Amino acid sequence: MLENFTTIVRDVFQSGLFGIGIYEVSIAIIILITGFLFRGLVESRVINWLKVLSSKTKSEIDDVLLEALRRPLGYIPVALALYLITVFLPLTGAAELVAINLVKTVVAFTIFSAMSHSVAPIFAAVSATSILTPSMTTWLERAARLLIWIVGIGVILDIFGIQIGPLVAGLGLFSVAVALGAQDLFKNLISGILIIGENRFQPGDRIEVTGELHGIVETIGFRSTVIRSFDTAPMIIPNKDLSDVKVVNHGKMLNRRINWKINLTYSTTVEQLEKIRTEIKEYILANKNFEVKGGLDPVVKVIELGSSSIDILIVAYASPLGFAEFNELKEQLVFNIMKIVKANNSDFAFPSTSLYVESMP
Repeated sequence: MLENFTTIVRDVFQSGLFGIGIYEVSIAIIILITGFLFRGLVESRVINWLKVLSSKTKSEIDDVLLEALRRPLGYIPVALALYLITVFLPLTGAAELVAINLVKTVVAFTIFSAMSHSVAPIFAAVSATSILTPSMTTWLERAARLLIWIVGIGVILDIFGIQIGPLVAGLGLFSVAVALGAQDLFKNLISGILIIGENRFQPGDRIEVTGELHGIVETIGFRSTVIRSFDTAPMIIPNKDLSDVKVVNHGKMLNRRINWKINLTYSTTVEQLEKIRTEIKEYILANKNFEVKGGLDPVVKVIELGSSSIDILIVAYASPLGFAEFNELKEQLVFNIMKIVKANNSDFAFPSTSLYVESMP
C-alpha cells in the first residue's frame, strides 16, 4: 500500500506539468524570478553606474538617452532568463517552438522598445541645433514612434508565422470604408500639418480668435489643439477650426503698445499744455522699459479740442510682454501722468454740460 503511494508521488514528481518534472519546473521558476530580480538591478544599479560614467562627458544627450533606456534595458535579463529556461527544459515539438518564439518576441520587444524610448532624447538634441519648431519636433517624434511600433508588430507577427501581406491588404480595403466615414479626422490632420508647417503658433503662445477664444496654446495634436483659457480651463479645438479663421498670435509680439488719450480741462493754458506734453515724453524716454528705437519713438501730442476737453494723445511701446509686468508699467505711467498734470496746475476733464441763464423770472 505504502509502496503504491510512493510510486504515485514519484510519477507525479517526474511527469509534473506537460511531461516536465516538478524539479525542472521549479528550476525554471527560479530562473525566471532571478531574471526579474536582475531586471531591477539593471534598472537601478547598472544604469546609475553608467550615468556616472556619462556625466564625465561634455555632451548631455548620453545622460538623457540612458535615462530613457532605463526600462527597455531592464528587459534584457528577462529575455535571457526565458532563453535559459528553453535550454534547460526538455521541450519538444510544438512546446519547444512556442518557447523559442516567445524568447524571440521578448527580444524583439526589447529592441523596439529601446528604439521607441530613444526617439524623444534624439529629437530633443536635434531640435536644439536645427530649425525644427517645438510642434514639428513633437509631431515627428510621434510619427517616428508610431512607425517603429508598426514595424515591431510586423516583426512579432512574422515570428509566430502570421503573414502580414494579406493582413495589410485587408486593412487597405477596411481603410477605404473608414476614410469615407472619417473625413473630419483627415481634415483635422491636414489642418494640423498646415498649422505646424506655416508656424502659425507654437505651444506657449498666447493666441486669440476675436469673439471666440483667447488663451495659451498647450499642445498641437494630430486631431485637435489644446488651449488653456485664462480661467485655467482647457479648451480642445479641432485643428480645422483654427486653420480657417483669423488667429491673432500675441506670442509673436515684439512690444506691447499703449495708446491712450487723456482729457484736460479747457482752463489749461498753452504753456501748461506744452510743459505737460514735454514732461510726459521725457518720462517715457527715460524709462528703460519703453522701446524708443527702430521707429518706435513715443508720441505725445495735443491732438484735439473736444466738446468738453483738450485731448493729448500718448502712444508708446513697452518692452515687457508679460501680463503682470505690462500692467505694472501702465500703472506707473498713470501715476506719473497724474503727478505731472497736478504739478502743472491743471486737471483732468470729464464730459460735462454748461447751462447759462440769461435772465431770472
